[in-house]
Amino acid sequence: MSGYTDGTAIAGIGATTFSKDSGRSELHLAVEAITGAMSDAGLPVDSIDGLVTFDMDNNDQTQVCSALGLGDITFFSTSPFGGGGACMIVQQAAMAVHAGLADTIVCYRAFNERSGNRFGQYVAPPAHPSAAEVRWSWHGAHGLITPAGLVAMSARRYMHEYGATSEDFGRIAVIERANAATNPAAWFYQQPITLEEHQASRWIAEPLRLLDCCQESDGGVALVVTSLERARDLQHKPVMVRAAAQGMSSGQQVMSSFYRSAISGLPEMGLVGRQLWEQSGLAPSDIQALILYDHFTPFVLSQLEALGFCSEGEAKELVRSGALALDGKWPLNPHGGLLGEAYIHGVNGILEAVRQIRGNAVNQVADIDHVLVTAGTGVPTSGLILGVA
Repeated sequence: MSGYTDGTAIAGIGATTFSKDSGRSELHLAVEAITGAMSDAGLPVDSIDGLVTFDMDNNDQTQVCSALGLGDITFFSTSPFGGGGACMIVQQAAMAVHAGLADTIVCYRAFNERSGNRFGQYVAPPAHPSAAEVRWSWHGAHGLITPAGLVAMSARRYMHEYGATSEDFGRIAVIERANAATNPAAWFYQQPITLEEHQASRWIAEPLRLLDCCQESDGGVALVVTSLERARDLQHKPVMVRAAAQGMSSGQQVMSSFYRSAISGLPEMGLVGRQLWEQSGLAPSDIQALILYDHFTPFVLSQLEALGFCSEGEAKELVRSGALALDGKWPLNPHGGLLGEAYIHGVNGILEAVRQIRGNAVNQVADIDHVLVTAGTGVPTSGLILGVA
């Protein structure tokens, strides 16, 4: 057991529809997801006494409290590094519940990322740039100004070192789009793709094709963290937080860690993985489903290696073997992931893990006890193991 998350559980989940133009404010999306999560838990909204979100979310805790009519809040926090913070919000909430700082903590993420501020667009730094903006100037001048371009550098090196091909990346997209095609909540519901279609999609930043890149989505998601003892008395089977970890490695930058001795791997995810296995006492063989952050397909392969599901350079063979299909050893993103369902900074993946443990997912994996969830890659990151109570 992990110690600092012992006795904690996810008791409720909520989500809006996922779209490309929500037609609603981001605060509206947040409130809708939060009220849905509290209803799912069977708890009154006014019992919320803690809130955790992303530092990139435009709905700060004071706005959410006002919109929901909440009373006193005894714990509030934010997680940094965009998608890398997805699992951190649960970690922070679970630690606070374990420490007795709050009883009912809601984690949320809501944005109009497609119809509003699009993350993939470059914004010129101001006249007096921050330290982070100065760092970007070292590679921005050479055209490395978008997430796809930055990931493409690492992906190309990975291909050179291990013999992976564009088809290997495409197999990830095909698996996830097949899962999304049977998920009514997914944007790409009933829209599977073939490997040939992946290969025919246009280049974004070689070696990344359009179908290697995640969506831009509007939507909101939320989940309720409370004590395991309390969760046992609520509406659904509790989902226990078995382990939670963060990782930031030597030479780490934000999607541009190009000054390391090697740029083809994800050492920070390896750091997260080692903590998760140590805290939980589990191993990859004890995991029945993988919810891996899939904003770009090459980093799915790197995560499989960093987390110990295969040796370095062998992820391509693991994918080719069928192990990540719904009927495989480690089904990957049964909801369709960021590629197929929606890009809500990875928190919608945590909701899928909860559904899998509850046993009511659309693409339910049989005989499931533990699900591993990861957050954004190429940045300081985080991870979870969720399990049956």
